[in-house]
Amino acid sequence: CRMVDFLGGLWQLARLAILSRFRFRGPYWTWRLHTAFGAGYPVSRMAVLRSVVEYGVWVHRMRR
Repeated sequence: CRMVDFLGGLWQLARLAILSRFRFRGPYWTWRLHTAFGAGYPVSRMAVLRSVVEYGVWVHRMRR
């Protein structure tokens, strides 16, 4: 079940990137980063990557 959620999360992140036309510095992504990391950007890249994947998994579960 966890692997299905992980793959679904990656799919949702890819879908979101396509829908935003890969404009990662655009208004949506700026807002998303501000709301996700408003208290301070995580120090390690691994923490950022983990947070992004967790968000993708959450989106997958909500859309299911």
